[in-house]
Amino acid sequence: MWAVARRPRWIALLLLALVLAGVFAGLGKWQLERSIANGKPLPATTETRKALDDVTEPGRAASENIAGQRITVTGTFVAGDTTILTGRSGGGTYQAIGHLVDTGTGASLPVVIGWSDERRQAEAGGERLTDGQELTVQGRYYPAESPDQDAYSKGEYSAVAPARFVNTWKAFDDRMYIGYVVADGTTAKAADLGTIADRAPTREVRFDWLNLFYAIEWVVFAGFAVFLWYRFVKDAWEREQEDAREAAAAADTDAAGGAGEPAEPAPARR
Repeated sequence: MWAVARRPRWIALLLLALVLAGVFAGLGKWQLERSIANGKPLPATTETRKALDDVTEPGRAASENIAGQRITVTGTFVAGDTTILTGRSGGGTYQAIGHLVDTGTGASLPVVIGWSDERRQAEAGGERLTDGQELTVQGRYYPAESPDQDAYSKGEYSAVAPARFVNTWKAFDDRMYIGYVVADGTTAKAADLGTIADRAPTREVRFDWLNLFYAIEWVVFAGFAVFLWYRFVKDAWEREQEDAREAAAAADTDAAGGAGEPAEPAPARR
């Protein structure tokens, strides 16, 4: 069989199979690296406090990398724009959401100020900060929530959704941070509200099994490319062997037929 494999045609096909196997193996390696990379926890940089403008800018969606980032922002709360949400984790039955206008950028920013078990107290606490004075708010910055995440019940909402606030806030100039801040105890105390539970975001490590499956698939394809070449060579060799056996059988049949023919009788003498 290897005499057939050494022919130029099959050597060229082997080189093509090896090239394809190399490409498939490279794709498998890439998928394996992705499955491992997706399983690595994100760097714990969120605990270093930064200015909000150093973390993001108005109109930019907050990425997973900065979710829970400790920030500092200075601005003024807008009177009459306090929103009350319920059904949220972190403390209390009701949480006051204030409309902060960033002094540096002039953009709007939702701030979860604090909580109370009484709706009126939560609303009064939020409005307590709207005296026109600049305040420096410290807390954690999170990606904006969608109105679809609302656990709507009896006309009350639960999601910090800037997409909904733009329709309810009185003072809004179309510039907004696509995220929100959960204020720390200093802001909550100034509003005479309970402090929202402050906790560092968890970075759950997940191994991407789907990418691992793809990696295994590419390795199988690489092996199949070489196996396919082997089968082609073997099939060609087997055909040649079969043709040789048939030719030999035919030659033997012809030889046997020639030896068995009767001789012509000699002409009679007179």
